[in-house]
Amino acid sequence: MSNLQTKILTDTWVTATWSEYLQVIENLDSEKAKCYYHNQKYRIEMSPLSHKHGRDHAVIMLIVNLFAIFKSIDFNGIDNSTYRKAGLKYAQPDASYYLRKNADVVPPETSIIDLEKYPAPDLVIEVANSYLSDDKGEKRILYENIGVGEYWIVDVQNVQVIAFSVVNGSSKQIIKYLV
Repeated sequence: MSNLQTKILTDTWVTATWSEYLQVIENLDSEKAKCYYHNQKYRIEMSPLSHKHGRDHAVIMLIVNLFAIFKSIDFNGIDNSTYRKAGLKYAQPDASYYLRKNADVVPPETSIIDLEKYPAPDLVIEVANSYLSDDKGEKRILYENIGVGEYWIVDVQNVQVIAFSVVNGSSKQIIKYLV
């Protein structure tokens, strides 16, 4: 991919260097696109801007927020944020959380969370409606490498949460959750 393609491939992993990736995302409608970069590949997903997806997303965050409040857990829930480790990793999960001692580690004015400067979030959530296999596969590996504490996939088709605990760069499906 030496020149910017007229039509940008979406919903698939594309091999590219970091600089090629940055060139592609620079020309995107960032309001609608969610971007990921890992292991010399990028993926661009056009966000499903629908009532159903927005509602599913809001309900999940409300549940996690209420649970944290009920359990007196300090938290900072972030909707659609960007995490970046320059040259290596880039992720835009549906929701992420910094918990307990990390709740206030990222200043509110931060636009892109630099993983060289700030820790990875304690919890990352992807709301999966049509990309479940990708959420279980490549994105799970990306979040393992970023160093999140837990990674949850909300499978809206089957009405279930698939949760993974991440320890030492590897994940294991769990039943007991961090929060």
